[in-house]
Amino acid sequence: MKSLSPALQAHLDSGVTTLAWCWKLTRRDGVAFGFTDHDRPLIIDAITYDSATGFTASEIKDTLGLSVDNLDVAAALSSAKLDENDLAAGLYDDAAVEIWRVNWQDTAQRVLMRKGSLGEVRRSGAAFSAEVRGLAHYLNQPQGRLYQYTCDATLGDARCGIALSTPTHTSTATITAVLDARRFTVSGLTSRPADWASRGTSTFTSGANAGRISEIRRHTVAATGALIELWQSLPTQPAIGDTLTITAGCDKHFTTCRSRFANAANFRGFPHMPGDRLLTTPARSGEGHDGSALRGLPAAGEA
Repeated sequence: MKSLSPALQAHLDSGVTTLAWCWKLTRRDGVAFGFTDHDRPLIIDAITYDSATGFTASEIKDTLGLSVDNLDVAAALSSAKLDENDLAAGLYDDAAVEIWRVNWQDTAQRVLMRKGSLGEVRRSGAAFSAEVRGLAHYLNQPQGRLYQYTCDATLGDARCGIALSTPTHTSTATITAVLDARRFTVSGLTSRPADWASRGTSTFTSGANAGRISEIRRHTVAATGALIELWQSLPTQPAIGDTLTITAGCDKHFTTCRSRFANAANFRGFPHMPGDRLLTTPARSGEGHDGSALRGLPAAGEA
């Protein structure tokens, strides 16, 4: 049950209402935007809620229990606050959403109808639709650490301890050939072996994509230079001469952590866990319980 202020309750009881829907969108970097279906902008708590006639939402449904309540929001990329490149870059992923019912004649009279976060975002031309998930969906997310062979730290974070800013793990490159918005050849990595940058990052320092950070899917070496393939296409195709900073990548295996980064002491996986071979060795070979089954243990770093 919603708790209404006396003023809003009196307004609803009057039988003649002046209500509007307002959506507050707060990205994970703290930047907040507001939108309303009213025919003029509204200001609430120092945030301007733009009048977005093309911004619509599906019916709000609430259910008992811990099932996830969803609704869809559709809009055109017509607001100056909604940038297509930012949407494609994932800046709105898991953004916090608040949906308010507001008396547009007195915005102090309002009630919070739904709070959640953005889920799947689908784009079609100059329009997009986004799934708004209820807070219960966080209960479906894994919490804590997982026992696994591979490391669960991010290369360069506090748990990893590697300083990516050093020349050992960072290179400056220049694009020499462009295949498409996801693949290009660079100079500046001639001293780096193949796969050195695989699963690393590229940060453009010039050109149309300046400031954009992308994850690298594959780094191969060819006669024409180092070929970089990104996981996702850039919103604007890069050009020859664009510069970027490339950091080393890690495949999260113990042998890589030990040999490439000399960081075995900070490895955050469990490479010596008994594997399936240990569990199936007695049944497969007929060995007893005299310890001979330990030959099924995986080697260090083996998945």
